Amino acid sequence: MTGLPEWWEPLATRAMAARRSDFTRWPTPPTGGRRSAVLILLGEQVETGPDVLVLRRSETMRSHAGQPAFPGGATDPVDVDAAATALREATEEVGLDASSATVVATLPRLWIPVSGYIVTPVLAWWHAPHAVAPMDPAEVAEVQRLPIAELVDPANRLRVRHPSGYVGPAFDVRGMLVWGFTAGILNTLLELGGWAVPWDAGRVAELPSLAGGGS
Repeated sequence: MTGLPEWWEPLATRAMAARRSDFTRWPTPPTGGRRSAVLILLGEQVETGPDVLVLRRSETMRSHAGQPAFPGGATDPVDVDAAATALREATEEVGLDASSATVVATLPRLWIPVSGYIVTPVLAWWHAPHAVAPMDPAEVAEVQRLPIAELVDPANRLRVRHPSGYVGPAFDVRGMLVWGFTAGILNTLLELGGWAVPWDAGRVAELPSLAGGGS
């Protein structure tokens, strides 16, 4: 895709050819499940370089309380495709101007068994970044742009053990413990983008109760 900064490669090319198995071991059921989409919005700042927009859910929510996530949610009948869902949800949650983002790739649909959602991640370039903030504090507690350089720093990488026994990748960056579905997506994207560096996968921590439920 033309118009992207050089650092988008090889991520852009590899993302367009990505398979479900690159992200999860769970097969996506052909029918059923609640359709949804999330926006993986990559931008760039002079001081810190490429980054990704991540929000933290309010701790008063009934599900996923206090958990970092990409902007996103369930598909509405008015949404023409997954990109429309992801951009609409980001507008509603953090005040994103949809015209400031260019969709680069729609990733494979992913099944989240614990919630019954079939999620389509939408990868986008934030070509005209602007201030964003929680639109409804009852749903979103904070919004941050997490630098890729800090996400790949081995000092910020670990794995967490969920009470169910599941152990998965996590990132401890700028006061956010990113885990579950969001961390799994980030983990794969860092590999596809050629950014990942070796880190100690033996560093495992128990998931704090404030990190919220779900995946």
